[in-house]
Amino acid sequence: MGHETGDDAAIYRIDERVALVLTTDFFAPIVDDPFDYGQIAAANALSDVYAVGGTPITALNIAAFPRDLGPDIIAKILEGGQKKAEEAGILIIGGHTIDDQEPKYGLAVTGVVTPGKQITNANAQPGDVLIITKAIGSGIITTAAKAGNAKKESVNHAVESMATLNKGASDAMVEVGVNAATDVTGFGLLGHLSQMMKSSGLSANLNWSEIPILPDVVELAQSGNISGGTTRNIETIRENVIIEDGLSDLNLIILADAQTSGGLLISVSKERSEDLVRELVNNQTLYSSVIGKVTEGNPGAITVRK
Repeated sequence: MGHETGDDAAIYRIDERVALVLTTDFFAPIVDDPFDYGQIAAANALSDVYAVGGTPITALNIAAFPRDLGPDIIAKILEGGQKKAEEAGILIIGGHTIDDQEPKYGLAVTGVVTPGKQITNANAQPGDVLIITKAIGSGIITTAAKAGNAKKESVNHAVESMATLNKGASDAMVEVGVNAATDVTGFGLLGHLSQMMKSSGLSANLNWSEIPILPDVVELAQSGNISGGTTRNIETIRENVIIEDGLSDLNLIILADAQTSGGLLISVSKERSEDLVRELVNNQTLYSSVIGKVTEGNPGAITVRK
């Protein structure tokens, strides 16, 4: 698989039965608790394998820690990553650590998929239903938390969401059969959806009222808790997005919010959409929300309706 469509992971075919799925991701802490940070970073890295319908099998730790960071804190970060690895059924078989002034942690993940069975972000079809498996707004909450503006309950909701693996969602879409998928991370819901539509040569409609949003996100966004990544997302996506009457820039901000370890965004035929929702519920994903549909039109364009 090439890089032209910006798919979530690299696919390298070994033979007619096996292809490797390769990806890596790491970042600086976005929450205070080191164990939670380790869980979120690992879940985020694993998500790219799940997004293409692959099965992760091994991972390597990637870490950068200051010399004065206590060993207990480092151990908690690695324990968080190990917990998610165990939940995913994979082995962390090594890794590499360097000195750095700011802590960073993540995984390089190897998975497998049957050649030709991988799910791309470039095969959405006109009339498809769009489904998302996690609420959005984690970037707004973590930005507010860094400034001391977020309630503990709000942070806990965001941590629970970010630390949840996309394994169940991936299993559901592989079982049902879908046309396209991606995970929602740093480019926000709008950015990742626009890329999917651009790669598929199509456009999309979103229904604001159907999109799941983490608690307190609207109020925190109104108070100006916006990350630099979200601001850049808006600058990049604004010309491709039409916000219909009754909505405002606040809605745009939330939809462009830079996520960490977000859910899967899935494009599935209308005929199979009910089956997919049922499988997502059976697999206990956080959400199985129908948020819009795929249409003919300017590739990459998105219309947001109230």
